[in-house]
Amino acid sequence: MTSEQPFKIAVPDDALALLKRKLDDTRLPDEVNAAEWAYGAPLADIRRLLSRWKDGYDWRTHERELNALPMFTRTIEVEAFGELSVHYVHQKSAAKGAIPLLFVHGWPGSFLEVTKVLPLLTSVSADHPSFHVVAPSLPGYAWSEGVLEKGFHGKHYAELFNKLMISLGYTEYVTQGGNWGHILALTTASLYGPKHVKASHTNSPICEPPTFFGSPIVLLKCLITSFTSREREAASITENFFKNGMGYYAEQSTKPQTIGYSLADSPVGLLAWIYEKLVTWTDAYPWTDDEILTWISICWFSRAGPAASIRIYYELALSGEVIAFPKTTVPVGLSFFPKDLVRSPKVLLRSKGRIVFESEHKVGGYFAAYEQPEALVGDLRKMFGMSGPATGVVPGYTGY
Repeated sequence: MTSEQPFKIAVPDDALALLKRKLDDTRLPDEVNAAEWAYGAPLADIRRLLSRWKDGYDWRTHERELNALPMFTRTIEVEAFGELSVHYVHQKSAAKGAIPLLFVHGWPGSFLEVTKVLPLLTSVSADHPSFHVVAPSLPGYAWSEGVLEKGFHGKHYAELFNKLMISLGYTEYVTQGGNWGHILALTTASLYGPKHVKASHTNSPICEPPTFFGSPIVLLKCLITSFTSREREAASITENFFKNGMGYYAEQSTKPQTIGYSLADSPVGLLAWIYEKLVTWTDAYPWTDDEILTWISICWFSRAGPAASIRIYYELALSGEVIAFPKTTVPVGLSFFPKDLVRSPKVLLRSKGRIVFESEHKVGGYFAAYEQPEALVGDLRKMFGMSGPATGVVPGYTGY
């Protein structure tokens, strides 16, 4: 394991020039009349974003803004996979008793998802707890090294995360995650709690459905429970997503290499593939064109290339960890956002472990940390604050 190395993003000029040439040579498809979003990302939107990317968007400006973050790299050895260079944001709080927190992102995100919650989590106040935040880029994302061997799934991510936290001096810590971060953070808690991981929080409350032979009592509870109007609405959104929104998943979880060629070679192909998710997976979030293009550019310029980030779907699907709520003995908190893509009933979630905190929000979707940073941080403050159900879970770290 190498020592921590400060990191600055420095995309080569020739990479910017190549992107410009590819954008100049883009061939756009036609479009069915009045298609809007029914067929996917609208042509007018992609044409506008393409024009901005070519002639108005300045990557160097956004690169400088990102470089204001405290970013680092470190090489960590993962059993059976050797050494991997990991990129991460590490922001310490000025509070002496700040709680170490591992923040885990998902796809199609990156460390960018932590940027809005970072100043809130690390702020110092007598009214709420503060956190030391570590936000790694998953292997194959942003400037973390990709994995080129088969079989890298949940337990390997957990090993990497735990070794990273320990290397930073955080032998005891809490986790937070959404999207893939939900599964990976809870897997880390399951494998390394309660010795190292003391509690976990998720904004993607999903778990596998009960079966008659696997969990008959839980199944019976689900059958006789009277669900709230919000739970019925969430069930409708979930049903619609499985019916109309899973095309990307089918491809990425079965043949990621095939779609990978398009994502790696066509910047506009990558743009359309991810833009559709950014818009349809959020709760009317007011994206600016530059926000979208920064999100896409990080993936385009990433160390391992755009195709590397989608292999997580194949590996976790093969391992059976896709719709999972890894059982853990540590306290778990749940935040419910109404426009999240998939949400399990509370009665089912409560059967999965020590659920000590629940919070229901009126707005927000899949990317809660980016869409509703104040709401998400507010939940963490309530969960780990002085009167919260997980106060003092990390010995010696009160949060203040």
